[in-house]
Amino acid sequence: MSGIRHLYVHIPFCASRCDYCDFVSLTGRADQHSRYVEALLAELELERERPTPELETVYLGGGTPSYLEPEALRRLLEGLPAAGELSVEANPETVTTGLAELLVEAGVNRVSLGAQSFQPRLLEVLGRHAGPDDIHRAIEILREAGVDNISLDLLYGIPGQSRDDLGADLDQALALAPEHLSCYELEAKPGTRFAHAHGAELPEQADAVEDHLELVVERLTASGYRWYETANFARFEPERDLRSVHNLGYWRGHDYLGIGIGAVSTAGDLRWRNAPSLSRYLQALETGKEPPRETEALDEATKLRERLMLGLRLDEPVAIAEVEPVLDRGALTRLSDLGLVKVEGGLMTLSTRGRMLGGAVCAELIVWPDETLAA
Repeated sequence: MSGIRHLYVHIPFCASRCDYCDFVSLTGRADQHSRYVEALLAELELERERPTPELETVYLGGGTPSYLEPEALRRLLEGLPAAGELSVEANPETVTTGLAELLVEAGVNRVSLGAQSFQPRLLEVLGRHAGPDDIHRAIEILREAGVDNISLDLLYGIPGQSRDDLGADLDQALALAPEHLSCYELEAKPGTRFAHAHGAELPEQADAVEDHLELVVERLTASGYRWYETANFARFEPERDLRSVHNLGYWRGHDYLGIGIGAVSTAGDLRWRNAPSLSRYLQALETGKEPPRETEALDEATKLRERLMLGLRLDEPVAIAEVEPVLDRGALTRLSDLGLVKVEGGLMTLSTRGRMLGGAVCAELIVWPDETLAA
């Protein structure tokens, strides 16, 4: 249960809630930022036996970490253990010269910026408050402060988004020369304002999603980016590996510790999720107790299924012997014959076409608990 090398820190606070968001987030609450940070550090202290002394990665996600009150953010960053990769998520409208300088002084060496689109009408559909000028300004400020590893998030499959709209977004993103791009298919999660307002439009937009992904892959790989994970692209540089080391830890099945409300952790044969209640979290940590949690025991088969599903999202191979107990050999042969899976030397990867279909192909390869394979 010791030796965890990846730490996730959840910051739930936002200036406003995006219409499509279903993450654990809270608007405003500036008067509770410092108190929450102290609770985070208290939780980390309670878990001090789990992580290694120096971590590979620390990732501040949200919510909007860059929305934290500056002194609370400084206190948090100073209280976290050292890590080779220290990432912070930010919304463009929150990026100021002061914030950028604070991040650099605290050792942050990677910033993930939520652009989503450069089209004002599409940003309005998403309920985003930052405009294209804010995105450009944020990049400029971060560069001037010395941040040399920036990731941009983009969305496709937005209602009303055409292929030309997406192409224009890619043009603007590439002009900013980020080291990394994350391009996600928009999902309308049940219960969100977005699903209520645009649910009827989504089936029509879904027909264009595969074409949109093909355009993303075509444009970014032609521009010198490695399509290393289903939704993620890193610029090729001979001196640096610009992939997200933190997320690679998830996809490779490494253990990780998550602190904060709603945060998930996996260590050995156990997974736990902190309750999403801010008041209960603060009350527990301020009295020296663990936050309220739900726990789940992980058997070997579950871990292997996750290893297979997540590992095949990458452009690196998965060893067949490693996942043999949950691998449907008949499906592997069938999908290989269809050109969706490549098998060589005891290793398997998805073909380009297989990666476009993604989860559907991976699901076919797995023996699920209620299935029985023919002998």
